[in-house]
Amino acid sequence: MGRMFAIIGVINYLGVVFLNAFTDLGHKIIIQNTIFKVYDGETQIILTSVVNALILLPFILMFSPSGFLADKYAKNIIMKHASLLAVAITLLITLSYYNGWFYIAFGLTFVLALQSAIYAPAKYGYIKELVGAKYICSGNGAVQAVTTVAILGGIIFYSVLFENYVHDNFATKEEILQVVAPLGWLLVFGSVVEWFLSTTLPNRMTHNTKKKFDYKRYIRGEYLFKNLKIVKRKPEVFEAIIVLSLFWSISQVILSIFGEYAKSELGITNAITVQGVMALAGFGIVAGSILAAKFSKYYINMGLVSIGSVGIMMVVFLVAQSDSIEALAFLFTIFGVFAGLVMVPLNARIQLVTPSIHLGTVLAGSNFIQNIFMVGFLIVTTVFAYFGTNAESLFYFMGFVALYMTVTVFKRYLVMTFWTTLELLSMIGHKYEYIGLENIPLSKGVLLLGNHVSWLDWIILQLPLNKQINFMMDREIYNWRLFNFVCRKGEAIPISSKASKDAFKEAHSRLLKGKIVALYPEGKISETHELGKFMKGYELIDKDYDGVIVPFFISGLEGSLFSRCRAKSPKSFFKRRVITVYFGRPISKETKAEELQKIIQEMKDKHEK
Repeated sequence: MGRMFAIIGVINYLGVVFLNAFTDLGHKIIIQNTIFKVYDGETQIILTSVVNALILLPFILMFSPSGFLADKYAKNIIMKHASLLAVAITLLITLSYYNGWFYIAFGLTFVLALQSAIYAPAKYGYIKELVGAKYICSGNGAVQAVTTVAILGGIIFYSVLFENYVHDNFATKEEILQVVAPLGWLLVFGSVVEWFLSTTLPNRMTHNTKKKFDYKRYIRGEYLFKNLKIVKRKPEVFEAIIVLSLFWSISQVILSIFGEYAKSELGITNAITVQGVMALAGFGIVAGSILAAKFSKYYINMGLVSIGSVGIMMVVFLVAQSDSIEALAFLFTIFGVFAGLVMVPLNARIQLVTPSIHLGTVLAGSNFIQNIFMVGFLIVTTVFAYFGTNAESLFYFMGFVALYMTVTVFKRYLVMTFWTTLELLSMIGHKYEYIGLENIPLSKGVLLLGNHVSWLDWIILQLPLNKQINFMMDREIYNWRLFNFVCRKGEAIPISSKASKDAFKEAHSRLLKGKIVALYPEGKISETHELGKFMKGYELIDKDYDGVIVPFFISGLEGSLFSRCRAKSPKSFFKRRVITVYFGRPISKETKAEELQKIIQEMKDKHEK
């Protein structure tokens, strides 16, 4: 991730992202805390839900226009003009504070959100243009972390200032706004700095478009249906948007009901305490975003989404059973970590697989669908609250929504979840280094051949590769009852002395399709530090596929619990074992076993010096 920050414009862009979220959140906190001070019970939940709805509705209304703008014009130009608009809006907000115009300030929440809705597709679409596919997950991780820090900082900063101004000395909402009016100038200042930084962003527009916006078609809803078709064109993208929509719906409901839950169940009336507990989720999101970027070093790790979904489900159910502020603080923090694991990979994947020409439309569509979900859930929350449903019951309801989200994710990313789980477990005691990954071509068939030193070799080889490896393995192990399902899902190829020809025919079929097939020519796990004799079985694979052999050598597992070879020197139990995998340059698929063994022996000798 460090190299990404050297790209021109990245630092200023992150500054724009921070100030955009910090300013928007500041006004929301001021209005929300005013409601918290003045109202109780169902009225508080309903008004808080309305505030959140005012923030969400513009993203629904501006779906087609914002997507059109982000696809037609340079995204940095859109950010510059949108941030200038924010300066004017925050000036109006400040004026309404000084005059105690609560309902005007309340309504300007919608206007400020309208500016953000125009802004959003360009802001997030700019990530791919600015940092490229190589750093797209790191870019999303950085944006999510910065946005969360802004939200976290905004919650704490504006809540503390609000509480210092107000305390419990004012009874009406108009009086409260007039007292906190100086905070409006902070909103204006943040908008001005945001605008200045946006003027320094480089233009990364890679294509020109002659698109024209027809307002009549927009009013008739023609753009809506057309753009929704674009969003649904790639099933993986659409499913990712649905999962994000469910996640944000859960989050919105929790934020809407937690204030009432804290007041009625725990007797907490201090706005700083309530907002502070919710803000702890921000610390978690920062950590989760960094973890998502770390575990997506080689590719976007979609298995993290499943782990995050399970975690969110568990936390939501536990929140409903917690009766101490300390436990809730911990749970909100963990919720944030799991949220980061869900958001960063999904957003990065949407941006990566969507063609640039439609990226603005798809991101606007993502906002549209997410906000439809969130508004819908807030309406349901409001209705439930109106009929007397308490906050605890609503937490349980959100837990079951999280369960549905988890099932949806597992259906799509089951195999990736398996590999990610193994990676997390294996990294407790191991540190992996991969050298020569660029030697594995992804556009043709690859026969991976190398040494066999432990029961973990298959995991170690797969971890840095997004492309599924088709391992050839002993049929008896393949048929183990508990292992067979995993082998079939992992596209393993069973082989035995009685059916080796069929196995090699299947390997040939996979290579013709451009897949990666892995085989250990030694035929068994080595019991010494030396390479065993290489078998010639792989030579039976027909050579008419478009591909190469890539030799590999695994080092560092000797003496481990999963190896049959004793270590030359004992290793400390508390020290992580460093495992290194070397991938050699591609060689001809005509290479014989003796020559292959010589090549891998040379790799071994070179890297052990």
